[in-house]
Amino acid sequence: MAEYENAIFTNMCMIYSGDRILVQNRVSKNWPGITFPGGKVERGESFVESVKREVLEETGLIVNSVELCGTKQFQDENDARYVVLFYKTDAFEGELASSDEGEVFWIDKSELGEFRLAHDFQEMFEVFDSEILSEFYYYKEEEEFKLRLL
Repeated sequence: MAEYENAIFTNMCMIYSGDRILVQNRVSKNWPGITFPGGKVERGESFVESVKREVLEETGLIVNSVELCGTKQFQDENDARYVVLFYKTDAFEGELASSDEGEVFWIDKSELGEFRLAHDFQEMFEVFDSEILSEFYYYKEEEEFKLRLL
């Protein structure tokens, strides 16, 4: 007999142009620091449409041809599986505009270390930027959560 679990789906999108990436300085008290735009998938919404909507709301940009490039997953405090779908694209249009989620701006990939990054963003960026990694996973071992990049 199969055991089912509740799941929460969210997304993030790395918008890039050559070696430059669009980052967001998130103002959230739960997850502050540099990250990529994204958010929750709404009920009845497709994954692709949700990432396009979130990017538009948080950056003012319309993204096209988003590519699913990885996932992050863990069990949340209510034991639901929390899944973050990682997308990337270099196809965008519009005028860049920050939102109340945080200021958005372009940086070179090499400059990431010069900013305060959101918790575990550096490890997530490895998945976004890799041709061989596709999963960021927290697992529990002996009452401690550990990180695995696959």
